[in-house]
This record gives sequence, C-alpha cells and structure tokens, in this order.
Amino acid sequence: MTKAEKVQFVIDTLEELYPETPIPLDHKDPYTLLIAVLLSAQSTDARVNTITPLLFEKADNPYDMVKLTVEEIKEIIRPVGLSPMKSKGIHGLSKILIEKHNGEVPVDFDALEELPAVGHKTASVVMAQAFDIPAFPVDTHIHRLMYRWNLSNGKSVNQTEKDAKRLFPKELWNKLHLQIIYYGREYSPARGWDIEKDIITKTVGRKSLIK
Repeated sequence: MTKAEKVQFVIDTLEELYPETPIPLDHKDPYTLLIAVLLSAQSTDARVNTITPLLFEKADNPYDMVKLTVEEIKEIIRPVGLSPMKSKGIHGLSKILIEKHNGEVPVDFDALEELPAVGHKTASVVMAQAFDIPAFPVDTHIHRLMYRWNLSNGKSVNQTEKDAKRLFPKELWNKLHLQIIYYGREYSPARGWDIEKDIITKTVGRKSLIK
C-alpha cells in the first residue's frame, strides 16, 4: 500500500464506522464549549459532562462567571482535577472576554491562545467545533493512532498535527479528528489494546507493532 492508499483506507474506514460525529462535550454555545474543553484537560469528557451542568447553572456566560470567586469555581469543578489552575483560567478568561471581546468568544486562533489556560489544542477544538473553521486538534488518542498507523513519528504533538494536516484533506479535518478520537477509544486504546479488533492498525500500522 502506498502512503496515499493508507490515508484513503483510514478515511474510508472511519467514515464507515462513524458517519455521524456528535461533539463529546455538552455545550450550547462557543463560551460553554470553551469552558468544557478547558475543563477536559487531563480528565474525561464523561466526567466533565457531569460537572458542567452544575457550573453552568450558576454561570453560563462570562458576565455571570466573573461574579463568582475563583474559590467558588474551584469548589464546583474540583472533581475534574487541576481545579486551582482551571478555576483561575476560567475566571481570568471570562474577564478578558468582557474587557476585550464584548463578552464573545473570538473567532481567531491567536486571540484564543492569548486567553489564560487556553493552549493551542483548546483553541483548535473551539475553532473546529464551535465555528466550523478547519483545525486538527491533537489529543492523546490522535497522537497515539497517528504513530500506530505510521503516519507520524510520535516525536511531538506539534509534529503529529503538521503530519495530519499534510496528509488529510482540509475539508475533512474537523470531522476526522473526532472520528479518530472515537476510533481510538473503541478499537485502539492505550491500555487493553487488542490488535485483532483494530482493523486500521492491523492493515496500515507500523511493522514493529503488527508482528
């Protein structure tokens, strides 16, 4: 198989398995998505989805969020982990959205990445999922699978993102990044991995993994 054929096999298989790609984090607008993505760092989407309703009941927009203290936010979000950093980030970015962006989430990578506790991956998720602007957020699943599929060298998340953007058509990025996450969770997890069930890795994966 050529590299192009491998890429096409990945695209076709994922499309067959996941024709629909619902966004895994519950939200109702760009602001609530931004907060949910920030909370999901080193946590699971399922856990975040149990906490966000409690937080958004008190504050689902930056104006209400800044009325809460950092301590109050921290208490609510404690179960998702890293609550000291995340609560400061949520309070701080809400303040900046009001002061600089009329309370709206900016449709701009640089402006998003300037917000506290918002890194490149969080900005990419918001651009892709809230605004439908092509991005390829790389999480642990995508990083792992791009390596297993021999489509990236696994050296860094940045390199994986560059390789994904180079190999896959731009119009598919937003759907593909979700399809790969779903596939990674179901067929190619980090732990308890069964190569026999993992049709993509079995077909196109690195030789060292499929001996």
